[in-house]
Amino acid sequence: MVDIWQVGIVPEPIGNALASQGLDKSRVVWLPPQGSFRFIADPFGLFHGNRFTVLVEAYDYRVKRGEIHYYSYDQDWMLLERGVALKEPFHLSYPFLIRQGEDIFMLPEAYQSGRLTLYKAIDFPKAWQPVAVLLDEPAVDATVFRHRQRWWMFYALNGPDGRDTRELHAAFADELTGPWSRHPQNPVRTGRASSRPAGSAFEHDGQLHFPTQDCTTSYGSAINLLGIERLTPEEFSAGIVKRLSPEGWLDGFDTGLHTLSDGGGVTLIDVRRIERTPMRHLIKLQYWLRRRLQATAS
Repeated sequence: MVDIWQVGIVPEPIGNALASQGLDKSRVVWLPPQGSFRFIADPFGLFHGNRFTVLVEAYDYRVKRGEIHYYSYDQDWMLLERGVALKEPFHLSYPFLIRQGEDIFMLPEAYQSGRLTLYKAIDFPKAWQPVAVLLDEPAVDATVFRHRQRWWMFYALNGPDGRDTRELHAAFADELTGPWSRHPQNPVRTGRASSRPAGSAFEHDGQLHFPTQDCTTSYGSAINLLGIERLTPEEFSAGIVKRLSPEGWLDGFDTGLHTLSDGGGVTLIDVRRIERTPMRHLIKLQYWLRRRLQATAS
């Protein structure tokens, strides 16, 4: 079985996810289908100029190495342009976006590189350059935000026994580029129900909220929204305030929901279906042969 994810744009604010009726599933603008054994996931986006641009992880099971792709839309949600935003020799995903003044930064997951690297747009969204290493460890799905005059980061860590699905870590800094200090209570939260980051932190009715993946039954099966009760350099406490399920978003994609991100009055989500066709065995064979040929050539 392979996971196939699809990304949607909901043209309403992320705080509506907390309303009793939730986000309006009838208003979703779905990004283009990717073809067989490919998917896009982990959407983050923002308005820039007269366009709304979404960055996603783009994954092909024939290659098994994620890239960051972009999709740019006009005000009527017509697709204007798409392409490759960032490609590295290692896997990339979760292209978290940060706007600071006139600058746009991206903090993609790149745990295979062994570090967490901040990139700055030099020609958004097509060209990026690394500007700082924020953490010298294999951080997963790092999410940063401003809260009470500080920069904060929630992240997971790659490790054995699915460590990245059962531990939430935090760090803080005075400047986005660091230095970053680990929270003394790390991991600040444990358990597969609400530890892995799943999108943007946001304030609603004066309280900070943070989406986390529910991985109790499978990776990314749903989202549990945390209400952050205490967040200081010495303390952390939070509790689940709402569960968001994948049902009802897109026909056939009802087995996973693992991103809820804020695009500035726009909300981005992704949903999953499971592909069970026997063709998956051929795809795995093609991948194995490609790796063998590359090893022989080198």
